[in-house]
Amino acid sequence: MLVETSAHGSDISARPRVSGGRVHNDAPDTAADFTRLAALPEGPERDAVRDELARAWLPMAHRIAGRFRNRGESLEDLRQVAALGLVKAIDRFEPGRGAFESYAVPTITGEIKRHFRDRMWALRVPRRVQELRNKVRIARRDLVTTSGGSTPSVAEIAAHAGLTEEEVNAGLEALDSFSTLSLDAEMSSSDDGFSLADTIGGNEEAYDVVIDREAAKEGLRRLPERERAILYMRFFEDMTQSRIAEQLGISQMHVSRLISRCCAQVREEALDRGNRP
Repeated sequence: MLVETSAHGSDISARPRVSGGRVHNDAPDTAADFTRLAALPEGPERDAVRDELARAWLPMAHRIAGRFRNRGESLEDLRQVAALGLVKAIDRFEPGRGAFESYAVPTITGEIKRHFRDRMWALRVPRRVQELRNKVRIARRDLVTTSGGSTPSVAEIAAHAGLTEEEVNAGLEALDSFSTLSLDAEMSSSDDGFSLADTIGGNEEAYDVVIDREAAKEGLRRLPERERAILYMRFFEDMTQSRIAEQLGISQMHVSRLISRCCAQVREEALDRGNRP
């Protein structure tokens, strides 16, 4: 049988190891390497031993990542996250505290779960809401199991999880908010069905000029009656300057000058009031 050894001759072959009653072929015997790693100072030699350990245990990390497949994340990305957890486990492991696998498995699993918690939400939500979601999910699952399948109430979930009913409601909302719904999603199965986008109101352009209109009101009231009539005919009845001039019996040039002067006066008064403390 071929045996892979490290640069200093210690055996890091992937010999089967029993863990929790199960045999794993991806749990190499690297106790000597971890002892050596702990004794080495920072430097190239320590980095080399650390890399050897990471390569030796990488199959185990990939196995753990495989448990989380088909949950909306690609297996390759999960393996990257598991590899990061493996490196953290190698850096933090203390050889005198037991087998590395017993420490690495929960460390890698926790890293993957954090990835789902922090990265897989379609919309970013507060960490507190994410934690409430997990507590509510676990409590509801426990209650459904013990009650024979009946759906527990909000009060029952709150009592079981040690939360308030308000917190349970927030967690229940988060359970249904892990992914977003496309605006093109059909909201009706009939022939005249409509999409979600059809139910969303559009922007009201008039809102953009509300402040301007309110600011101009006072200045408009101060204008002489004829000037107010000219502005009304021009901007509300959409009359041309020629028609206004004909109706009032004045020249078009005079109408143009009056419009320009009135607009400038109203604008100046509105800006002046806006700048007052």
